[in-house]
Amino acid sequence: MRVLRYLKSSPGRGIFFSKNDHLNITGYTDADWAGNLTDRKSTSGYFTFVGGNLVTCKSNKQNIVALSSAKAEFRGMTKGLCEILWIKGLLKELGYPMETEIKMYCDNKAAITIANNPVQHDRTKHVEANRHLIKQKLEEKIVIFPFVKSEDQLTDILTKTVSSKVFHCSLNKLGIRDIFATT
Repeated sequence: MRVLRYLKSSPGRGIFFSKNDHLNITGYTDADWAGNLTDRKSTSGYFTFVGGNLVTCKSNKQNIVALSSAKAEFRGMTKGLCEILWIKGLLKELGYPMETEIKMYCDNKAAITIANNPVQHDRTKHVEANRHLIKQKLEEKIVIFPFVKSEDQLTDILTKTVSSKVFHCSLNKLGIRDIFATT
């Protein structure tokens, strides 16, 4: 019902795409560790931008219960990475190969550290398959995972309850505009 009320109150809202001279791919990924009160499963989500324009977003509940926030974030990073790799492949097929590393912003330092650690530890066996995919793409210099402060994390609106101020600020950063608003 909240979604329907929001849509009814904002009929002129839409994503504004600006023309840029670049096709840089960037992404934001986040997870809400054990956020579901019923089964304690985490919710992960991601945004993907091409040329500064929002092109994909997704939020879903993870299949299993994560035992740590780093594990939940790491699973979310893997989903976001798969989406970025798909977009990169699509752009390559269209004749726009990417030469630069893709930035995928994450607000969990533990997950970033695990991703950048070249040594596999016994403590990280539970994320081994995800780790190998991320490790391979890091070594190939396809992606990097810079840290983003939680207040600058756009994906929070997909995974957590946020204040209306943060929500509207995030919509602005995502390029969502009201065509009927006065300028």
